[in-house]
Amino acid sequence: MAIPRQLPNAITVARIPLAVVFFVLLLMGGTYGQAQPVLRWVAAVLFIIAISTDWVDGYLARKYDIVSDFGKLWDPIADKLLTGSGFIGLAILGEVPWWIVIIILIREWGITVHRLMISSEHVVAAAWMGKIKTVVQAVALSWALLPLHVLVGMTAWIVVTQTLMITALVLTVASGVDYIVAQVRGSRAARG
Repeated sequence: MAIPRQLPNAITVARIPLAVVFFVLLLMGGTYGQAQPVLRWVAAVLFIIAISTDWVDGYLARKYDIVSDFGKLWDPIADKLLTGSGFIGLAILGEVPWWIVIIILIREWGITVHRLMISSEHVVAAAWMGKIKTVVQAVALSWALLPLHVLVGMTAWIVVTQTLMITALVLTVASGVDYIVAQVRGSRAARG
């Protein structure tokens, strides 16, 4: 069965409005979902579905050999919008410390801006460490968004959330350093 050549890109683009809807629902749900528990559940499920499409569009593009420069550029941007809205929403609600969110966002958007600046020269695909970072961020955010404290207790839920967020922070910084080192080496090799 043939799939339309633009399907992976359409899935990527669909994550952008999903990020906005998710963000609004998250805030409407309130801290720990106490204002509107149903909205918190809906926001969490929407996030998990949206972040899962990152794997789907990449899989389809590789399987059917329809990887595009558009997808290489916009897939990370859509991911940053989605995960960024999750981190910012949780910080606004007071569930994740702002310092963690700020460090993560500086790394995420700094590299995204760099990718955009050099996109006319070449498109930089995500490296393996960046992919691992994205998975860990997705897991950390999914756990933090799901109001599972009602099942496991608030203390256990907070300990797991904090552990996952610190792990995501460490991998985010490490993958940022890896990206910068790779770009410096590539630049030196191109000049040499």
